[in-house]
Amino acid sequence: MDGRGETGEDWGPFGRPLFNDPSVRALSRVGVVDVGSNSVRLVVFDGAARSPAYFFNEKILCGLGTGLLETGRLHPEGRIRALAAIKRFQSLADSMNLPPLSAVATAAVREASDGPDFRADVLRETGLEIYVIDGKEEARFSAQGVLLGWPEANGLMCDIGGSSLELAAISKGQVGKCVTSPLGPLKLAGIPGGKKGLKDEISRVVQQLADDMGTDHQRLYLVGGSWRAIARLDMERRGYPLTVLHEYRMTPKSLITTLKWIDEVDLEQVRQRTGTSSARMALVPIAAQVLRRLVREFRPKEIAVSSYGIREGLLYEQMPERLRKRDPLIEACYVAEQKDARIPGFGKRLFTFLQPLFKAAKPNELRVIKAACLLHDVSWRAHPDYRHEVCFDNATRANLGGLTHQERVFLGTALLHRYKNGREGSRFEPLFDILSEKSAMHAEVLGKAMRFGAMLTMDDPTKLGGLKWFPKKRQLVLTLKNNGTDLFGEVAEGRFYTLAEALGAEGIVKLRR
Repeated sequence: MDGRGETGEDWGPFGRPLFNDPSVRALSRVGVVDVGSNSVRLVVFDGAARSPAYFFNEKILCGLGTGLLETGRLHPEGRIRALAAIKRFQSLADSMNLPPLSAVATAAVREASDGPDFRADVLRETGLEIYVIDGKEEARFSAQGVLLGWPEANGLMCDIGGSSLELAAISKGQVGKCVTSPLGPLKLAGIPGGKKGLKDEISRVVQQLADDMGTDHQRLYLVGGSWRAIARLDMERRGYPLTVLHEYRMTPKSLITTLKWIDEVDLEQVRQRTGTSSARMALVPIAAQVLRRLVREFRPKEIAVSSYGIREGLLYEQMPERLRKRDPLIEACYVAEQKDARIPGFGKRLFTFLQPLFKAAKPNELRVIKAACLLHDVSWRAHPDYRHEVCFDNATRANLGGLTHQERVFLGTALLHRYKNGREGSRFEPLFDILSEKSAMHAEVLGKAMRFGAMLTMDDPTKLGGLKWFPKKRQLVLTLKNNGTDLFGEVAEGRFYTLAEALGAEGIVKLRR
């Protein structure tokens, strides 16, 4: 399948353009079937074009690549299960009235002698044509998936599947050199020579990869289910409180400690505690050996986990450059505000009103402050007694790209304080420890600032007056225009002075004639 549409243009696996308008903000619903060596998955994307949400997401661990090294063929049982899964996915897509599904297959299907027969079976049974991508193309798509989440990503993308491992250099929003290798756990399981043979093979191939890609990459971006399972084990070992895998960061030292721990721990007990499937955990010991060698050979300063990969990269492939350059966090928040806020558009006006409080904020901090303002009202339907908790949960657990874990908790803490003055005794206290004391204080100030600004008016607070913050004098000055005096009622006044108290400042109200 060459992915050419009616005009003759090559649109890859989708066979049609997804982003006809470069200024598009929302993405029409689109479904992707990913036929991997270990799993077969259907993902339906929806929502913000630059940061799509997962309308539907289901996977089956079929193990198509099991035994491929010995037989050269797809695993018989896995093939039956994969076909059944794809038939279900097609039926689900029909029930959702989706446009035609796009299906891609990777190492197992492209390398197996019966891969073409399997594709023919799928086409006959479902009408779905599978687009087979080669190893370098797979690496590029996965790297583009990383860029969808982190436009500023800089380092080496490492995508592990069941039958292969792909690497791609990422820098300045571009994907550089791409390579593929046979370092997938399912394929490595068939290496002769026992533990020594396996170790020697991993060392040999990783050395080749290092020679090919260089070892000057500051960060490794890990893509793939086996890596995510290892990251979840790292969280378990550390007692880390936020079990969101996307953008989870590890130091090489911490990761090596976890990889040694994996060799010693009872994986079945850990599997149950972490909710990892048996099929996935079975791949972890070999994947851990590969990762240990990668870390030692490439010597990164940091390792980051990406939940975005090949499927997201397929969307990124078609994004116009103008859309790629947008901030995925802000785009997702704009769409959430348009969909769920009481007064869509107020968040931007609130941000403008509050900006004088944050003159010293860096660009990365300002974007999170803006995100908070856009999201400040999207949980208004929640019960008032629990609105602050819903806000915190939404921010810290949501599928948002371009957020570190510290930024997630900062955003959640600010939104919590949008609805509640204090956070003492909260069930979220373990998560607050992810923030420094200074960051927690700034989040509280932001929350109380939003609490005041949102109370002052339901229209545009900048039309009523303005804020000035004098940190050296410790003075917070609110200057009200004539049309703002009636709106500055008792509740708004109380919230203004609460904000001043959070800043450790004197609150001053002036009237402009």
